[in-house]
Amino acid sequence: MLKKQIKDLWRLCFNDSEAFTELYFTHRYNNDVNIYIQSGEEIISALQMLPYQMTFCNSEIPTAYISGACTHPDYRSKGVMHELLSQAFARMQSQGMLLSTLIPANDYLFDYYRKKGYASIFNYTEENYLAKDTTLNVRGLRIETLSDFREDVFHYLSHKMKERSCCIQHTAADLKVILADLRLTNGSLVIALREKNICGVAFCYPDGETLRINELLADNAEIEKAVLAKAVKQWKCNKATAIRPVKKGLEEHHLGMARIIDAKKVLQLFAAAFPQEEMNIELTDDTLAANNGYYYINNGKCMKSDERVIGSTHQRLNIEMLALKIFAPLQPYMSLMLN
Repeated sequence: MLKKQIKDLWRLCFNDSEAFTELYFTHRYNNDVNIYIQSGEEIISALQMLPYQMTFCNSEIPTAYISGACTHPDYRSKGVMHELLSQAFARMQSQGMLLSTLIPANDYLFDYYRKKGYASIFNYTEENYLAKDTTLNVRGLRIETLSDFREDVFHYLSHKMKERSCCIQHTAADLKVILADLRLTNGSLVIALREKNICGVAFCYPDGETLRINELLADNAEIEKAVLAKAVKQWKCNKATAIRPVKKGLEEHHLGMARIIDAKKVLQLFAAAFPQEEMNIELTDDTLAANNGYYYINNGKCMKSDERVIGSTHQRLNIEMLALKIFAPLQPYMSLMLN
């Protein structure tokens, strides 16, 4: 059975708990998003392409998140993963995906994926909050913890995340999986309500004396502090560390990478959103030949040609450099990816 073979390979390659492995293969894995390579009857390499929407240039675009990319130890350093990624990119292209994203499992893998066309564009900052500096008593506010899915919580989360101009979005099904993962780690979701309306959420993971918050969203700073106060008090922590979008003055940390799958469509959206931008680009993509060519961005439109327009000068970019040029200034963000 395919699923069992993929699960066995996962167990061999990753150090995840059996509980998390079961969670992933029950709620995240299915054969339709899986791609693999065999040697004889043995599956030696596999990955999953999980679909996510992402806000970008006043639109939502389809992306594929690479999850569980692994190769049997006996077949590593032989080009197997390179071939698997090439097949994955071709499938993404045929499915209309504009972008592929991933979070490298180790720091050294950033260089590996960079060679495959990925650019490191998803960064984050950490904000620390001391328990003594948080305030729980905010008039008219009720703070609760929960571990089960609620429709109103999902709608609030979705609304707040869509306010971010360049951000991976989550579905109701995603939230159910995130909550299941919270339960595995003795974490919980802390919510704030005014009357019956959600006005703040925090996804809390206890980590010794520090409470780690993987997402914190609220209507204002006062509600944030109330949510934090409830969280640190519940887990008896001295401080909380919240993972947040990049903020000026705070140290940036690398998290995720992205690879452009359909350069023409990405540049069309970019041109329409920034009509003042003018660019002539000579683009090379060693894996997806359809991206190769000359791109002309002017007056809110993008034109592609297989041949250079006589008399024009071009900026030479590879597919990784293009992702950095287009996305890095927008400070893309991803969170709650079960990484």
